[in-house]
Amino acid sequence: MREVDVAVIGAGPTGLFAAYYAGFRGLTVAVVDTLPEPGGQITALYPEKDIFDVAGLPSIKGRDLVTNLVAQAAPFAPHYLLGVRAEKLSYRDGLPVLHLADGSDLGCGAVLVTGGLGSFTPRPLPAAQGYPGAGIVYFVPRPADLAGHDVLIVGGGDSAFDWALALHAVARSVTLVHRRDRFRAHAATVARVQELPVTILVNAQVTALHGGETVTHADVAVDRAGTSRVPVDTVVAALGFTADLGPLAEWGMQLDRRHIVVSSTMATNLPRVFAAGDIVDYPGKVRLIATGFGEAATAVNNAAVAIDPAAHLFPGHSSEAG
Repeated sequence: MREVDVAVIGAGPTGLFAAYYAGFRGLTVAVVDTLPEPGGQITALYPEKDIFDVAGLPSIKGRDLVTNLVAQAAPFAPHYLLGVRAEKLSYRDGLPVLHLADGSDLGCGAVLVTGGLGSFTPRPLPAAQGYPGAGIVYFVPRPADLAGHDVLIVGGGDSAFDWALALHAVARSVTLVHRRDRFRAHAATVARVQELPVTILVNAQVTALHGGETVTHADVAVDRAGTSRVPVDTVVAALGFTADLGPLAEWGMQLDRRHIVVSSTMATNLPRVFAAGDIVDYPGKVRLIATGFGEAATAVNNAAVAIDPAAHLFPGHSSEAG
């Protein structure tokens, strides 16, 4: 059985920063994730998206942020167990043991769950359910693939407007359809898109898709304006995702709906199990990448004390190392 000081479940930004920080503290680390490469939802859903809310970085592509986080942790040689799910948790002599889906076990001094929102499934576009052809996507890993396309984006949240920002420069046309006249997206992003040559249709819904092997047109019904048929090569259904904690929900952690309840030390109700990032909840919680980074450091420092009660809670600043 492989043994490490800290097992991090989730290789998204929070988990990758936790791997760095645990290494900085002199702890051995394994990072477990069901996805085949690091980065979590950023790598899977929007590697080319610009991210603006990481302190000190006015703007950075999602893939570049992941690359930098992996490089930051690399000197401490975390062991990546990718493409494998953490199925069960048990204890041996008071220490956590993770039972992985590939049949292996991972013994650890502490567990840190940073699994974002858990596993996620895109919400379907109703108009696409009866359409047998291709051309409906739920995220765009490579915007360049849609160069020269007429793109129809459905949704009014951050993802919809982020895709509009990313695609307007490469697509032939971008039309955004939202069923209401108010948007859930960040106001500054909405304002930026409104200044672009992007058609925004509010109080509107896609009622049907047409085409052969791939979509060619869509019917869009707009309140008080009737239904019109617009040319479409790709439909981006940005309607959000449903999250599922999967096996984590059976571990016995205290949950608030889909989130893990933690204390101010990022401790769960289970011994030596901590959590950080979007997957956790507590009064005043703000779901930002920057928040996850701070929570990861708090969790690792408290895990270090749980592993070795003689350890200092705060080891000093990383700039003082060496």
